[in-house]
Amino acid sequence: MSNPETTSRDPSQLRSSRWFTPDDLRSFGHRSRLKGMGIDDEDFRDKPVIGILNTWSDLNTCHSHFRERADEVRRGILQAGGFPVEVPVMSLGEMLMKPTTMLYRNMLAMETEEVLRCHPIDAAVLMGGCDKTVPGLLMGAISADIPVAFLPAGPMLKGRWRNETLGSGSDAWKYWAERCAGNLCDAAWGEIENGIARSAGTCMTMGTASTMACIAEAMGMTLPNAASVPAVMAEHSRLAVATGRRCVELAWEQVTPSKVLSAKSIDNAITTLLTIGGSTNAIVHILAFARRIGFQLSLDRFDELSQQVPVLCDLRPSGRFLMEDLFNAGGLRALLKNIDDLLHLDCPTINGRTLGEQIEQGEVIDDEVIRPRTRPLATTGGTCVLRGNLAPDGCVLKTVAADPKLLHHKGPALVFDNYPHLKKMLNDPDLPVTADTVLILRSAGPLGAPGFPEWGMLPIPNKLLQQGVRDMVRISDSRMSGTSYGTCILHVSPESHLGGPLALVQTGDEIELNVTARQLNWNVPPEEIEKRKAAWKPPAQSAVRGYQALFGKHVTQAHEGCDFDFLEGNSPGEEPAIF
Repeated sequence: MSNPETTSRDPSQLRSSRWFTPDDLRSFGHRSRLKGMGIDDEDFRDKPVIGILNTWSDLNTCHSHFRERADEVRRGILQAGGFPVEVPVMSLGEMLMKPTTMLYRNMLAMETEEVLRCHPIDAAVLMGGCDKTVPGLLMGAISADIPVAFLPAGPMLKGRWRNETLGSGSDAWKYWAERCAGNLCDAAWGEIENGIARSAGTCMTMGTASTMACIAEAMGMTLPNAASVPAVMAEHSRLAVATGRRCVELAWEQVTPSKVLSAKSIDNAITTLLTIGGSTNAIVHILAFARRIGFQLSLDRFDELSQQVPVLCDLRPSGRFLMEDLFNAGGLRALLKNIDDLLHLDCPTINGRTLGEQIEQGEVIDDEVIRPRTRPLATTGGTCVLRGNLAPDGCVLKTVAADPKLLHHKGPALVFDNYPHLKKMLNDPDLPVTADTVLILRSAGPLGAPGFPEWGMLPIPNKLLQQGVRDMVRISDSRMSGTSYGTCILHVSPESHLGGPLALVQTGDEIELNVTARQLNWNVPPEEIEKRKAAWKPPAQSAVRGYQALFGKHVTQAHEGCDFDFLEGNSPGEEPAIF
């Protein structure tokens, strides 16, 4: 890693100098167009050009404060002697974008890579937060390999209803179940709707957004303790300014993602995911990161580390608290300090120090939120990988959010062919379902849905809710929101759309889950399975044009990261020709 005191400040070494420095007609055109926008030589000459890749949108509720934060990033860049340029990129707002933002994660990754490569940008601040903006931005930056610093959007403030503290997502599911059970009136439901999301920012639970922010920090791609700063606090504004300042130094020091990220930093990401009890969605994104860096990561590595890493973060949906509490308890730095023997402390960070140096001053302020090793929320990591004849390429279960009584379970399958079928049939009074039934949803994977949506927390039928049932074994080839919970087996691979075993299951077949043995099996005779396989017919291709057609032809399966097959591996890093 470069030392800022010894790094050359030769402007001719800046990437942007190829656009602006030569005494030729093309560079004359570049400079004259900047001046047409009212920009003077003193604004940009011999200065690093720092991109601000902003995913703000009026339809992305998590990023509603990003207009102000972009200005604060700009202020930091100017303080450090850089030339800020704001470049909007695709905004992936989880709440309002259909069928799922995951369908467009790779599109944002492609846009990020191309925006960084084709413009005179020496370094960039990546502004994201809502679930798929984080991996999309980072995947593109890894491939472009231009210096970047990630600025997390930050979590929203705690929700409130009467005397209850609300966590977005998790409590929406919880109180919806109570409403369906007949325990919550319309007026109370309206009050919850008004109080569950009280500010700008991402979900305040340890959902996918906060999970990915923590992973970005653990991989060294943010400033220290950036992951948990609430979106609307003054500290977040100061973080934005500091990130802008640091990004100017990154440009001079040429600290590219390839100098920060490695197999060891990916291990740190997995270890962090496990100790925070984070979202299962992160597994898919970490797999994609690894393949972009240039090495093959197996699901087995997640399970291997899971058996070594305790869950110490007592946050919903697995625990009791919210992201604001984690911030007040000392932040991610304090949590990682508690497991420093499980981390690769020599990994570099964009802050110019190793991870070990970055967390050295971490201090736990509240040991109820960040638990000590002697009193973990769970003794091993909160997520496990299952295999068996129902998931030959693997599937995942967030054990820390599941009912322990269901971790070894046998029951008859109740199969829904797709999500519309589930919605139509779920609350039929004659539905053949009991608490022992295993609900199965297919046609919900990367290709089948399409886009790999968050349908994995299958709703419990109303008639069972009214009997007091609050969890069941549920299996799908889809994902679930990081704010969700329950015994939900996800990412079954290969997916049903490709003829994976899930496509062949019939209602009444016995399904067996055994978490201790890491097995998910379908207790049907082999000859019957072969008979069904021979009778199975592939579904028709749904998308015939545009981005969805590209997605359908090139997306990989869940256990491979759901990236495009032509984007895996190290980028050649070729600079654009300037004619």
